[in-house]
Amino acid sequence: MRLALSIPLLLAVAAHGAIAGETRKPEFLNKPEFLRSPDPAAAKLPFSEAVRSGDLLFLSGQIGTVPGGDNALAQGGIAAEAEQTLRNVRQVLERHGASMSDVVKCTVFLADIADWPAFNEVYRKHFSAPFPARSALAASGLALGAKVEVECIAQAPPRERR
Repeated sequence: MRLALSIPLLLAVAAHGAIAGETRKPEFLNKPEFLRSPDPAAAKLPFSEAVRSGDLLFLSGQIGTVPGGDNALAQGGIAAEAEQTLRNVRQVLERHGASMSDVVKCTVFLADIADWPAFNEVYRKHFSAPFPARSALAASGLALGAKVEVECIAQAPPRERR
C-alpha cells in the first residue's frame, strides 16, 4: 500500500526541514526496509517479519509458535498461546532495535471472541499504561489453527545515518 501525500504537505515538510536546518530528506520519504527473520524456516514464508518505513516498524502477525522450527503452538489454551504470541512479538521488536514500550498500535485476531477477557489478562502482563491503541476481532480461522494472532506497529529507533 502506498501513502498518498499531497504537494502542499510535501512542501510543508520540506520547509520544516529547511527551517530546522536539515539537509537530508524526511525519514518517511526513504524506501522501506523489508526485514527478514534469521530463522531458516521463516525464509520459506512469503512475507517479511517486519517492514521499517520511516520511523515506523510494521510487524507481521505473530502467533504462539514455540521457538524451534517445527511450527508447534504453545500448549495450554488461550493463555499459553497468548503468552507465547506476545513473547514472539517482543523478540521481533528487539531484533530490530525496538521494545514493547515502542508499540503504538496492536491488532488482535481471536479464533473465538469469547477468549477476549483471557487474552486481556495476558496482554496486561506485556503492556502497561499508557496502552497502545488496539483493535480486536474474531477471525474464522488463523494460521496453524492458532487461537490468537497479534500484529503491531511500533515507533522505530532512529536509523544510523548512511
